[in-house]
Amino acid sequence: MPFAARAQERLRRVGVMMSVSADDTVGQVRNAAFLQGLQQLGWTVGRNVRIDYRWAGTGDAARKHAAELVALAPEVILAAGSQATAPLLQTTRTVPIVFVHTPDPVGAGLVNSLAQPGGNATGFTQFEYGIAGKWLELLKQIAPNATRAAVVRDPAITAGIGQWGAIQAVAPTIGMQVVPVNVQNTSEIERAIVDFARAANGGMIVTGSGLAIVHLNLLVKLAARHKLPAVYYERSFAAAGGLISYGTDLVDQYRQAAGYVDRILKGEKPADLPVQAPTKYELVINLKTAKAIGLEIPPSVLARADEVIE
Repeated sequence: MPFAARAQERLRRVGVMMSVSADDTVGQVRNAAFLQGLQQLGWTVGRNVRIDYRWAGTGDAARKHAAELVALAPEVILAAGSQATAPLLQTTRTVPIVFVHTPDPVGAGLVNSLAQPGGNATGFTQFEYGIAGKWLELLKQIAPNATRAAVVRDPAITAGIGQWGAIQAVAPTIGMQVVPVNVQNTSEIERAIVDFARAANGGMIVTGSGLAIVHLNLLVKLAARHKLPAVYYERSFAAAGGLISYGTDLVDQYRQAAGYVDRILKGEKPADLPVQAPTKYELVINLKTAKAIGLEIPPSVLARADEVIE
């Protein structure tokens, strides 16, 4: 495009609020997918769109970052999860927000309904709570001798309560005892898992939350150290050395979110854009980790895998 024509283009402003640090590999991959989606729709950073980032937005930092982003007057904000979306909605009811990987936006009070969000936010759900019961069933399939499961969850968010409830409902039917592990800080997580691992026949489930991603490497390391068969809610855990993951393809969701950002920049309202459910799930198995903890994955489970890490 000739320089004069480029100079006439209006630079549109987009905010992005992530729950991980700027150097986090998972966050970088997801952001790259978002940028790729924008590029495919004709948006190029520096030419016709400017993107302002705030990283590691959880707790007090999330509230601070939400205020900073809104003060920059973006035309739309991409929010990573409910931990980013909730403080943004507390800060503004006018700036459009597109959220991703948010398990229960209605229960969390982010939208009025999935079909008609009604406010200034819409986006993409991560899963429905019933999938949490499938994680426990999957743990039992790969580790038939397991009778106990440590369930890592964030009890401070609606999704943490919902996932825990779904797991509790399934546990008696497959003869499993479940023990909650609150994912608040490093020392608490480590102490709880060490205590749990003292008894035999244990496994671990990591449910979805922003704090789970913050503590990703710690959780994978603890599972390996104590030889706990573990099921995670998202692929990045398996890629980092976790045993097995089953959940939404979140990288693809960031790419899809670019479509909603594009539509809002072109004049559509988030209140009129329905919240979309996941369309793509993936089962990822890390055979290297299975070998390290002395576990043989059943052929029936291997046959269902979308990806096997050797």
